[in-house]
Amino acid sequence: MTATTPRVPQEERTRAMRARLLEAAVEVLVERGWAGTTTTLVSERAGVSRGAQLHHFPTKNDLVVAAVTHVMEGRGGDLRAAFAAQQGASTRAVLDLLADHFTSPGFKAALELWVAARTDPDLLRAVAPLERRIGREAHRLTVDLLRADESRPGVRELIQATLDLCRGLGLADTLSDDRRRRARILDEWAKVLDKELS
Repeated sequence: MTATTPRVPQEERTRAMRARLLEAAVEVLVERGWAGTTTTLVSERAGVSRGAQLHHFPTKNDLVVAAVTHVMEGRGGDLRAAFAAQQGASTRAVLDLLADHFTSPGFKAALELWVAARTDPDLLRAVAPLERRIGREAHRLTVDLLRADESRPGVRELIQATLDLCRGLGLADTLSDDRRRRARILDEWAKVLDKELS
């Protein structure tokens, strides 16, 4: 009697192929930017035929938006898990979590999409709702972890300024390794938050 290899169900093979395409799209986007990303490069990186890629994602926009959505939702899950593990953490530790989020490959890929969406109305229609949803969730998580009372005047704006600061630091990190300067800035911002939120 010969042993047979169990067949992987079609649905599972399709899901695995889509995941490879999405991960490859993010890798290529981070490495080459929006202009240098092509569906051919992505399908080659993923080890998927061009026809299979086109079947699931007919256009570059479809593929890249799906890839960044996939990664950002994954990062959102990671952020939620990290925040859950950090209940009661210091303000400075919360800022480190946010800084890590905004210097991740997922953020860099999203940044490429934002720049491209500025002049591409179709891409903007796909990207803007995703960014709003992720932004709202990051805001809510930050409020919870910092135990901030948004009913107090100015607190909501302070939380948004924190997110904007971390996003800006993530942007600076795309050009050079900015860790040392970022650490000094976050040290000072933690003092501001501790004073204003207490």
